[in-house]
Amino acid sequence: MSTIFIVDDSDTNLATAEEALEDLYNVMTMPSAAKMFELLEKISPNLILLDIEMPEMNGFEALEKLKLNASWAKISVIFLTGTVNTDIEKKGLSLGAVDIISKPFSKPVLLEKIKAHLQ
Repeated sequence: MSTIFIVDDSDTNLATAEEALEDLYNVMTMPSAAKMFELLEKISPNLILLDIEMPEMNGFEALEKLKLNASWAKISVIFLTGTVNTDIEKKGLSLGAVDIISKPFSKPVLLEKIKAHLQ
């Protein structure tokens, strides 16, 4: 079973995504990029759903840090954002994100995008 990290500073978004995915994937939620990096020392997920707008370290900074580590660089990252515009999409994709999902997300769209990126 594939492991997915969900990183978002909103408890509501974490709960919604976990509920949508928990029957099909091993889901681990965390409220910050710092917590994600702690867990990455022990567990390597197949995919990370990463919020862009978070305090302390935002999603762009977290992705840049991920890509600098050879052990983590190949993990697929899908950004979650409430603000979708071409500048954000371009920056996210240029940093190495495989996709961007706008919030609030729908369960069917979330499932289909994840399934496509895990194949």
